[in-house]
Amino acid sequence: MDASATQSATEIQTLSVLRSIEKKLNNLALGMGDVVKMQVFLVGDPAKGGAMDYSGFMESYQQFFGSPGQADLPSRTVVQVAGLPVSQSLVEIEVTAIRP
Repeated sequence: MDASATQSATEIQTLSVLRSIEKKLNNLALGMGDVVKMQVFLVGDPAKGGAMDYSGFMESYQQFFGSPGQADLPSRTVVQVAGLPVSQSLVEIEVTAIRP
């Protein structure tokens, strides 16, 4: 069975966004452990009755933060927004990282 068949759209998009952030940080000789602040904007998921899919977000988030390989947790704000500039986007994440 395809893993994405059991994942929500928010979970899939969060994973994609976090992978992109990780790649950009790596290009700057930084990593996810250097992220000290995160702002997350979630659009209500039509499949969830228009409510933000916080649990879907957390499924992907926990692959990058709070795990044995990366135990540090950034300060984080998660809010539901009416929409994002890119059509069909349910997730936008902004991070601040510091160089040790």
